[in-house]
Amino acid sequence: MDTMPNELLNGNIADAGNWYVLYTRHQHEKTVAQMLCNKGFEILLPLYSSVNRWKDRTKLITLPLFPCYVFLRGGLERRVDIMKTPGVNALVSSVGQPALVPAEEIEAIQRIVASGAGVEPHPFMKCGDRVKVKGGPLSGLEGILVRKKDLYRLVLSVEMLGKSASVEVDSFLVERLGNQSQGGREHRYPATLIEARLS
Repeated sequence: MDTMPNELLNGNIADAGNWYVLYTRHQHEKTVAQMLCNKGFEILLPLYSSVNRWKDRTKLITLPLFPCYVFLRGGLERRVDIMKTPGVNALVSSVGQPALVPAEEIEAIQRIVASGAGVEPHPFMKCGDRVKVKGGPLSGLEGILVRKKDLYRLVLSVEMLGKSASVEVDSFLVERLGNQSQGGREHRYPATLIEARLS
């Protein structure tokens, strides 16, 4: 299953409700997302395109940008229903409570996926030259600018997961944000998986 309808992948940031994260079995992200959508939950499963090459053929496939994670908006009053979904291992939690994903991180993820630019996973980064995009479809987004060969990429991080993604940007569309290495944000410690799947 390489494609899913966009309505299954993108939550509406204007609706009320907090975003949480589910930890899934390996390669079960799309199945979990589909089943939760069928149950009426609002989810976000960011995907990116990758080319797989075999000896005799080449195929373009879509893969989760954050492997083993599916974002869920609200719905925790139906926690048992969520946790009994096949493929769901745990609800990402912190200090004994479901961990909230900051709305600005969700919005940034949605925007880079919708931008049509080359998006891909990136090793986690929280230090470096922070920049702000000053034009184009990603205008206003902040992240860390890195150079990959002859291209520049904006790295965005979901700090509580210790995961990052990057998107291609033109260097003339970004401006440096002072000397801050973490953009003035308070430090967040990674969340832990403390709520196991209910049997």
